[in-house]
Amino acid sequence: MQNNAIAFVLLRLAIAASMLGHGLVRLSKLNGFSAWMAKSFEKSILPDLLVIPFSYVLPIAEFVIGLLLVLGLYTRIALIGGGIVMVLLIFGTAMIENWEALPSQLIHTAFFGILLAFIQYNSFAVDNMIIK
Repeated sequence: MQNNAIAFVLLRLAIAASMLGHGLVRLSKLNGFSAWMAKSFEKSILPDLLVIPFSYVLPIAEFVIGLLLVLGLYTRIALIGGGIVMVLLIFGTAMIENWEALPSQLIHTAFFGILLAFIQYNSFAVDNMIIK
């Protein structure tokens, strides 16, 4: 395996572990996470009509994206989806002025973008077993 392919799989697994971990922790306490998120946004301009459904969808999206990236299954779609999730989180973070959370979200976004730009090195993945 070439160094570029090894680097790609290590970066893919790193971002996958973060997303999968976020999803697993939040899924196990979904109602509590949703209540916390709604409270965090109560003084923002975003209505509960948007915040509450997003708070229930977010952990599922994080879990699914993380799992797909661990497996290397539908990698391109998972990377795009992960990037979109991060953009939404960044927007929400700005709406509540939680500037401390922003660097972590930007780093996650950079991982998704870099991996997408170098997806040709996605050698060690289920994608390669099913897409010939």
